Amino acid sequence: MGRRVLAIMLGIALVAGAAYVFLSRPLKVAYVTLDGEATSTRCLRGKVVYVVFWATSCATCIKEMPDLVKTYERHAPRGFELIAVAMAYDPPEYVANYTRKHGLPFKVVLDKDGSIAAAFGGVNLTPTAVLIDKRRRILSRFVGEPDFGGSLHAAIERELAS
Repeated sequence: MGRRVLAIMLGIALVAGAAYVFLSRPLKVAYVTLDGEATSTRCLRGKVVYVVFWATSCATCIKEMPDLVKTYERHAPRGFELIAVAMAYDPPEYVANYTRKHGLPFKVVLDKDGSIAAAFGGVNLTPTAVLIDKRRRILSRFVGEPDFGGSLHAAIERELAS
């Protein structure tokens, strides 16, 4: 019994260590925005970034879009970026139409082959978002609609002030 417990604890420690290494390393992801701008997370150093994975077919994603716009407009003047990554299964013309129709003020990216979702830890559900610090490290991960009025804005404010 003692060896079994030790083996389980060792397994947990290995998983926790791997998660720590993944979350603490600077992200290095290249992408092209809907406007054709080729860039990468390297260009985001020194900024607080919220990356949200979404789809036009996701009711919660569409519901939270006005809050995302407000969040971006509130914090952008202080060095905040928001990047909306459309999932690989979302038809590009749907994403372009939605972006144009609603005048989204932040960068929108098509994850054509799923590589961006994979680079962010294998995103499968929408909406899923990550908050990234000024050194390009993941601070928080949100699955589902975040608490826009509370914890999300508090985390953004705290990171912008650091």
